[in-house]
Amino acid sequence: MASYDAILPAGGRIDPPFSDVVGTTSKALIELDGRTILARTLRALNDSGVVGRTVVIGTPEVLQHRDAALATHTLPEGATGPENIFRGLDLLLSSGSPPEKVLIVTTDLPFLEGGIIRRYLELVSPDKHISVPLIREHEYNARFPDTSAMFIKLRDGSFTTGCMYVIDVKALQKARTHIERVFENRKSKVGMAMLLGPAFVAKWLTKRLTLTDVENKIQAMLGVSGNAVQGSPPELAFDVDYLDDYEYARAHLEQAVPIS
Repeated sequence: MASYDAILPAGGRIDPPFSDVVGTTSKALIELDGRTILARTLRALNDSGVVGRTVVIGTPEVLQHRDAALATHTLPEGATGPENIFRGLDLLLSSGSPPEKVLIVTTDLPFLEGGIIRRYLELVSPDKHISVPLIREHEYNARFPDTSAMFIKLRDGSFTTGCMYVIDVKALQKARTHIERVFENRKSKVGMAMLLGPAFVAKWLTKRLTLTDVENKIQAMLGVSGNAVQGSPPELAFDVDYLDDYEYARAHLEQAVPIS
């Protein structure tokens, strides 16, 4: 199996009353079973046996926390999500042996473990520039019953995506401008519709959109090849966005309650 360096954007924030309950405004510093999610993530990457250097890009609160020292490198966050990723990439390219591919991993995945990372990477096609974990609705619900997640309904079924991406470095650099455009328009229905195009939107609205359509659109928009990795571990999709997510994860990790 290939070896990877990892970029960890750690700028995600939470608001009251959630932040009041957990004692931090940073997702990465939420504690579960005595460890922050940041520490759990870095430990999982190390335990996978396939990750070398790690770069955490975060807020001052994150970078000043003792667990930030578990990373190989740390950097202050920039103005946008894409900027944070490229800051991490620039550091990796300027120090030591430049990687061919990198992992981009969010720091809000409480169930991440080394074996889960390896399972996902074994499914990744080496000839694709960008790989995104894809989890079917029934697989997610079987692993995490009585939880809520956002699923996209396609002609092939209902899916959600995970938060660990394998990206070719040269392709990432090539697609930078396009990635920034998508990020800028992510909250605008009109802006996203313009980026996606009328034919894609029409298929979406009439429920004729397939996974192949989505993969082709990624290639057209970013100028690089991409694929959705079916059969990816559901743990890559359980992120802590809300207080309910935290309470669920705390119950199953701190009290060692098995998930059916």
